Amino acid sequence: MAARRIAVFSMHTSPLAQPGEGDGGGMNVYVRALATAVARAGVECDVYTRAAARSAAPVVEVEPGFRVLHVTAGPRAEVPKHELIDLVEPFTQAAEAMMRERPAVDALHANYWLSGAVAHRLKHRLDLPLVATFHTLARVKADAGVDDDPGHRTTVEHEVIACADLMLASTGEERSHLAELYSADPGRIEIVPPGVDHTVFAPGDRAAARARLGIDARRVLLFAGRVQPLKGVDLAVRCLAALDDPGAVLLVVGGPSGRAGDAELRRVRALAAELGVADRVRWVRPQPHGRLVDFYRAADVCLVPSRTESFGLVALEAASCGTPVVAAAVGGLRSLVVDGGTGALVEGRAPADYAAPVARILADPTHAAELSRRAVEHSARYSWSTTAARLRRLYGDLAARRPVRCD
Repeated sequence: MAARRIAVFSMHTSPLAQPGEGDGGGMNVYVRALATAVARAGVECDVYTRAAARSAAPVVEVEPGFRVLHVTAGPRAEVPKHELIDLVEPFTQAAEAMMRERPAVDALHANYWLSGAVAHRLKHRLDLPLVATFHTLARVKADAGVDDDPGHRTTVEHEVIACADLMLASTGEERSHLAELYSADPGRIEIVPPGVDHTVFAPGDRAAARARLGIDARRVLLFAGRVQPLKGVDLAVRCLAALDDPGAVLLVVGGPSGRAGDAELRRVRALAAELGVADRVRWVRPQPHGRLVDFYRAADVCLVPSRTESFGLVALEAASCGTPVVAAAVGGLRSLVVDGGTGALVEGRAPADYAAPVARILADPTHAAELSRRAVEHSARYSWSTTAARLRRLYGDLAARRPVRCD
């Protein structure tokens, strides 16, 4: 049986939002790119997100077969993510009312634990199969020293995992986390990696990209992502200082995010001044997603020093542009970066351990060119069309059988 239409849930952040700003990040890119690809593969997508602005139209037609529906739940204003648990039931009721007035869907696809809480309730109220993509898991983040459980998250994750008809993991490691930390049924987990749009993120002229961005530095490091403790922008700044290379600059593209975002931005700015590199750190506001291609092309090296990362779209996009990536050896980054082949993976958090592979790339053009070639080659195995084709089959399989029942 072929699936005709699915309801996708992204309660806390809209796929229309600016990545790198507020709660917008890789998940925004994922939901928008996935809905686009799935719609183009023949399965219509209704994406339900919370209306966080008075001006939000009830329905936004992004392209044929892909719509964003703004659900009124709580104030039409930004609400801190850790407070959204109180709006799960109002969001669920409002989304259910909207769904009952629209064409029927064959499956629900939840993104993140808050959307999982919504879709879990709708699964039982509407008797529909549930697909869950978590993006991050509270217990994995806790193991990395990041407390992201406001008192409900781990419980909700366990409940959704126990009842989901299908869970999507980006990597084998994430699949293991679901099974080992949450007792997920391995038979209901599929590894479906995200993709990258190779028509946008592709190698290009470095000098031209730098000229467009107004960059005249000889050597350029890039950090792209939200400014929050999890992402490790402080380590990127320490890496720049450890290089002891006055000709190198660091571009930080992104804005503060989460409860600790503003404090983290102040802390890292102070750190840059303390280390004597403040004049070589360029702070760039969040950019439209497609605009990032110029930053990737302009950079000699992309730094991804996250404490944990379920996948790491920035690393994939940089590689697709031919930019070597020096990343933390955590989570999905281990799959995206081939140590010594497309970039470098770093164990631990020592700035010198990041600076060493960066220095070699900057000093050896032949080595850098080989890493670039291999990075493009390695990234070619990831595409949104491949991801969408897999999901179309999986949605169809779910639509053909009764949903899993749970207590």
